[in-house]
Amino acid sequence: MFSPIAAFILGVNVTPALAEEVSTPATTGIDAEISDLRKIEDGSVISNIHTSKWRVFTDSGRDLFLQGKLEEAEKLFLSALQEAKEGFGDRDPHVASAYNNLAELYRVKKAFNKAEPMYLEAITILEESFGQDDVRVGAALHNLGQFYLMQRKLEQARGVYEVLYLQGKYKDSEALVRDSIRILEDGGQGESMICTKRLRQLAEIYIKSDRNEEGENVLRKILHIMELAKGWNSLETVVAAERLALTLQSLGNLKEAQELLERCLDARRALLPEDHIQIAANFLHIARVKMLVSNKLQKSNVYQARTELDMAKDLLSKSISVARGNLVPSMKEKGNKQSYGASMATVRSRQSAMIILLQSLNALSLLEMTKLEREESKDPYNSEAESALRECISAYKEFVTEKSLSDAPGVKAEYLLCLKHLVDLLSDNKTSSTDRSSKPALQELKDEIKRVEVELSKKGGRRS
Repeated sequence: MFSPIAAFILGVNVTPALAEEVSTPATTGIDAEISDLRKIEDGSVISNIHTSKWRVFTDSGRDLFLQGKLEEAEKLFLSALQEAKEGFGDRDPHVASAYNNLAELYRVKKAFNKAEPMYLEAITILEESFGQDDVRVGAALHNLGQFYLMQRKLEQARGVYEVLYLQGKYKDSEALVRDSIRILEDGGQGESMICTKRLRQLAEIYIKSDRNEEGENVLRKILHIMELAKGWNSLETVVAAERLALTLQSLGNLKEAQELLERCLDARRALLPEDHIQIAANFLHIARVKMLVSNKLQKSNVYQARTELDMAKDLLSKSISVARGNLVPSMKEKGNKQSYGASMATVRSRQSAMIILLQSLNALSLLEMTKLEREESKDPYNSEAESALRECISAYKEFVTEKSLSDAPGVKAEYLLCLKHLVDLLSDNKTSSTDRSSKPALQELKDEIKRVEVELSKKGGRRS
């Protein structure tokens, strides 16, 4: 597949249509990106004998390339590369253009071993010149991804679109993932595990881009594949169903979301011990849905709204108990000096337990505040909500003496939310009094918030 960089590499004056004559159909959004790419050369103020030769060799090589005279074009493109280095400097974007010319030519000649280093060098120069987040770098990465897909090198292509995804270039990443899925489906592997993994990545891109309906459709497809392939006696099917349920929750489809989450809980209880951290997470997910259901019912059915809230509180209590139970053994292990040799799976499990504990306590605080608001109590101070948030803070301080927990940005981010919610609660005149929230105590919490924010910023925090 042709990418925006392909037009760029054939010279400044080439149009997208001309580039399409020697490549496969163009991707969307080419015109805007080509406009940016042209500025690299058209806006240049460098002019000398070498830059003039570079221009002549590039244009002549392009013409020969379009005529299919690849051997002659290769010689001119090699000369253009040398003149670009001498005229503009070794690390100039014009040199990247020359490398891309050669990469495209070698791709057409199927000299893949020669093309790949040319693509990679062009990307390196563009990153040095414009930074990783520049559109020209994204276009070059997309081109490299298509180069890998052309050879059915799906793992290398996956690496490229994961880079694009992490850089926030969702459109380029999406295009590569979709092409990878198409290749697998055309090859009769549409229900394979590797295709399912690509579908998950596509769904993640959609959801990250706030295209939840499209993400929902892909997640339904994944669940259907998993149900046929492995049934509900597989945790992979459970996880697929849970992803769909959480997306449905975000779209407001609470009934189906709750039904799926309850089915996930039943399946997990059949497959895992009752104190497994995944079961705690499942409790938390259902509790959150029930809190949303309660909010919707408050105006139409007060009794049922209260019942849903009570069930949510019970689920949160169970989640807190299981999560805390998963953390206590890790403290004992630390005392026995066993935690230093803990496997990555164990470390991740402990981090998950800590995050779920903090999230559950935070949710419990919100639930208690909701109950108080509905009861219209004469004393607006909410000791239960404050108690849950203070337990959140004390739990963090109790368990993060373990390095694998203290270094985890996800854990710190949840702790930060608890701190902020407690400050908001204590600062609200309606929910606190002078003797309940002294200025020194509030300031201490605010100082802790600043400290954690600094630590998160140093570690990069969590990507938005």
